[in-house]
Amino acid sequence: MKWFHKTPIPYRIKMVERIRMLPPVERFQRIQEAYFNVFNLSSRDVYIDLLTDSGTGAMSDIQWSFLIQGDEAYAGSASYEVLHETIRHITGYDWVLPTHQGRGAERVFFEVMVKPGDVIPSNTHFDTTHANLVLRGALPLDLPVAGANDPDNEEPFKGEMDLDRLKAAITQYGTKRIPFVMLTLTNNAVGGHPVRVEHVRAVKEILEPHGIPLILDAARYAENAYLVKIRDPKWKQESVAAVARAIFDAADGCLMSAKKDGIVPIGGFIALRDEAMYRRLLPALVAYEGFKTYGGMAGHDMAALAVGLKEALNEAYLGYRTQQVVYLVKKLDAAGIPVVKPAGGHAVYIVADRLFEHIPAEQFPGQALVIALYLIGGIRGVEIGSLMLEAKDPDTGTVKRPAHELVRLAIPRRVYHQEHFDFVIEVLKAIAAHTEKWPGFRITEAPRELRHFLAKLEPIGPLPRPET
Repeated sequence: MKWFHKTPIPYRIKMVERIRMLPPVERFQRIQEAYFNVFNLSSRDVYIDLLTDSGTGAMSDIQWSFLIQGDEAYAGSASYEVLHETIRHITGYDWVLPTHQGRGAERVFFEVMVKPGDVIPSNTHFDTTHANLVLRGALPLDLPVAGANDPDNEEPFKGEMDLDRLKAAITQYGTKRIPFVMLTLTNNAVGGHPVRVEHVRAVKEILEPHGIPLILDAARYAENAYLVKIRDPKWKQESVAAVARAIFDAADGCLMSAKKDGIVPIGGFIALRDEAMYRRLLPALVAYEGFKTYGGMAGHDMAALAVGLKEALNEAYLGYRTQQVVYLVKKLDAAGIPVVKPAGGHAVYIVADRLFEHIPAEQFPGQALVIALYLIGGIRGVEIGSLMLEAKDPDTGTVKRPAHELVRLAIPRRVYHQEHFDFVIEVLKAIAAHTEKWPGFRITEAPRELRHFLAKLEPIGPLPRPET
């Protein structure tokens, strides 16, 4: 007789939210009205929303109960005290500055720590981090490990930094131009892949003699720790919390968008080991976010976040969540849909330049796939290719494009189940069967930075129409 010890789905449904599938003709009309940018779509017109995993998860019954207990005091909020103690327990960092979300943390931290001409090395900066640094007049320097951008490379730790290139950058730019180094956990821009404990320690060992702090972008710290636990034999017997703490112990502080592994709709923070750095940041926090015991957050949001940070470390939850990504990657790969492998922690990345080989990079094949997903199935994803990440080389002025044109399908936490993902797979199969029907796109209007959020586009050639 077989005895079962683990429950595959570690929660049950207590409340449901209605979603609807618009008729094809209406979807076509909505995407035209949105200037072919899915960021302009109303959520009510989206059937399955995989645009982001940021702030889109489902809160638990305990989190909802803590919302009622939130202390909304302007100064000395009891909810801040609970949040502070939770963050200190998880990270070991004593000094915490709450912010409204991750880019608020970046705004405060970069305002104080970054000056024009500075160079900030990273395994890979994601979009808002990159833009915030550019707006400060700094150079975001991406140093991903060799093979990180190869979709077929199944190395388990593709999220890491090239240590030799880091050493070369320190020699080239000098310590005065590098105020800190950042590691993004997991590495969102290259497939949501993790960074090992030993790698964080190795980066810190390089920086220590130069007095350069190591700062983590810890938005997905729990998913990173879980992937380390299941992929690195050295940490197999440790708890996810222990792996996470070992990573935090190797760094000097972190910035966090708590909308990811805090499992809340809004929130973020800066957590630091050094009191002097904390004191330097306080005036900017008060000026841009709010007083030191609420920052940019309401008391009830801090209360819910304190619970969410703990729930994100639950291994049953993490196992089920990451298996959703594995399921999608395996099914799509078996169907001949080109995907980044191995499966990462929070999203599936489709290699759009391989699926739409007839569309050149300058015509944004990733955006073409995003539009196809919405028109065929009401699914919203996001392009992570030339539309989002194209940049000019500051030395030569030449256009730099990413290695591949990707489309990310980010999985909200505790929201969708297998039937939803089976539908996504069928939609992608239908698109793959007629790739030649989809044209590329051109930009008709866009700002200089973060253009993917606000760009207006138009198709280069006729789109498939629902009446045909």
